[in-house]
Amino acid sequence: MKLALVATIAAFAGCGNAWAAGTSCDGLKNINLAHTEITVATLVEKGAFTPPPNPQQMQMGQPQGAPGGGQAGPGGPGGPGGGGGRAQNNPYKNVPAFCRIEATLRPSADSEIKMALWMPVDGWTGRLAEAGNGGFAGNIGYNNLAGYVTKGYAGTVSNTGHDGGANALIGHPEKLIDWGYRAVHETTVTAKALIAAYYGTPAKYSYWDACSTGGREGWMAAEYYPDDFNGYAIGDPANPMTRLQSGSIWTNRVVQKDAASFINAAKFQMIHDAVLKQCDGKDGVVDGLIQDPMVCNFDPNTLLCKNGDADTCLTAQQIDSLNKIAQGAVSPTTGKNFYPGWPMATRQFPGPVLGNKQGADPQGDAIDTFRVLFQDANWDYHTMDFDKDIAKSDKMGEGLMNATDQTKIKPIFDKGGKILLYHGWADPNITPLISVQYYNSAVESNGGLAKTYNEIRLFMVPGMGHCGGGDGPNAFDKLDVISDWVEKGKAPDSIIATHTNSQGFVDRTRPLCPYPQVAKYKGSGNINDAENFVCAAP
Repeated sequence: MKLALVATIAAFAGCGNAWAAGTSCDGLKNINLAHTEITVATLVEKGAFTPPPNPQQMQMGQPQGAPGGGQAGPGGPGGPGGGGGRAQNNPYKNVPAFCRIEATLRPSADSEIKMALWMPVDGWTGRLAEAGNGGFAGNIGYNNLAGYVTKGYAGTVSNTGHDGGANALIGHPEKLIDWGYRAVHETTVTAKALIAAYYGTPAKYSYWDACSTGGREGWMAAEYYPDDFNGYAIGDPANPMTRLQSGSIWTNRVVQKDAASFINAAKFQMIHDAVLKQCDGKDGVVDGLIQDPMVCNFDPNTLLCKNGDADTCLTAQQIDSLNKIAQGAVSPTTGKNFYPGWPMATRQFPGPVLGNKQGADPQGDAIDTFRVLFQDANWDYHTMDFDKDIAKSDKMGEGLMNATDQTKIKPIFDKGGKILLYHGWADPNITPLISVQYYNSAVESNGGLAKTYNEIRLFMVPGMGHCGGGDGPNAFDKLDVISDWVEKGKAPDSIIATHTNSQGFVDRTRPLCPYPQVAKYKGSGNINDAENFVCAAP
């Protein structure tokens, strides 16, 4: 944290709960902060915001298809970036008046971190929320900021230090550091300083709220800057990034080995239907969802073709591919897993990872990860050595794009901070088992379940895809959950999630349960109503 920013925050530290008159919004443009250029400082009237015309701009209020592709917005059902209600033609029309800040941060000679900060003119709750990003995309998620301001939060986000995609990071190692972790930290520190200056008092609470690459960013912040946030809502995290993407390449190679090994979309639908038929009712109700895929124990040999290949069965080579996908990526020399596989009882296997047609390459983010890490635009995934390159990327990536030391999150717990971790069981981009592994390791590394259950909890979401969407109830207000936990000591024993139909209306609610508990039907009542379910051991 730079000294100028520390001094700015410290100047307001003694204000207590009485909000002193602060600097005017337009006056913030003249504030002197280390390596910071304020480019926009203006009041925006209610409903008057129009996003700048930027072809690289991706609104992050909805789940995206690629790994790291944004998160459901914080506004809750019907709000900006929320999960329910009919879409509004102008998603900003009900956003209250706010002070809009745009700034460029240059902590290194090659840095150009663009950040945005929105601060509500009235009704500020004393909270800051920060959104994350998607993949290697450099963008500002205005939908997220709109949701935060609507809830009375100051909201901030950055473009992670570049516009566009991963190519901007090749040949620019400082920009890679910005993308890896520095942009988030610098944005947080700058936002806190500007909030203190504008309101005349610092933010009382700060929260991280993001999914996928945003989830990876959250783990990086938690491990390396544990003082930045009081609470974290981390979803479907792309962490550790190098293991995730090496696993993606390994899995692609398995299913794309030859035409005989490839499994098409029709066959994956057939596999899902067969698994659902066997395991749907294990939680006490037949509802098109499998609450705990790990207890399904489906045998793919039951799908072996008897009379030639067809979309209604699997050949022996395809069953071998399926078993390898489920087992996870393994070292060719030791046979040990270096990245977990996908449970068979999910909605779909990793389609984006495998490619949607025979002969397809791995998804672009997988290849880009190693091109930017090795700073080699010509790196070819076909040459990847799953022993040497993984060891090399582990060493190079730790602390840069990987967060793997769960002992480092203890300072968060020591100061009363909380971590809400969630992951969709049907995530086709990032296996849900990686979150189970990280959670179990965090519990073990910090004194066991008795000492950590009130500090960190994992919620697996049946039927949810990558950061949202899917067959099951998947939308819930993460900020309400984490802020109640941090500020009121109200730990989430269950979270009510909603599912929205194609017309934009909520058609099902269901409790999400702290792992390893699952939602079980009480035996009577509407199966689409959360009140008829209880969290219990699987």
